[in-house]
Amino acid sequence: MKRIVIGGFVLLGGLLITLTILLAGTIYAMEITAWSGKSKLWHAIFGAPQYGDEPVQSLFLGFPFVIGILLTVGGLIILGQEYYKTCKN
Repeated sequence: MKRIVIGGFVLLGGLLITLTILLAGTIYAMEITAWSGKSKLWHAIFGAPQYGDEPVQSLFLGFPFVIGILLTVGGLIILGQEYYKTCKN
């Protein structure tokens, strides 16, 4: 039971981090005038190198975004293992 609660909180924390960054990136992407790559949202979250004197318009939240995804996947793995153990018995 303790592992289910831990897995749930890890999953919830990862989802909260990931979805908050996606929301912030979506709101900020509307203000970007120049970006590199295919996706304006991807550029708003992860950023790109600076060319010349033009400023880079990005939030640079790539590292916390990846951590949020890893926490989400980790929580899903913990919950999946516990579900498998209860179904097996």
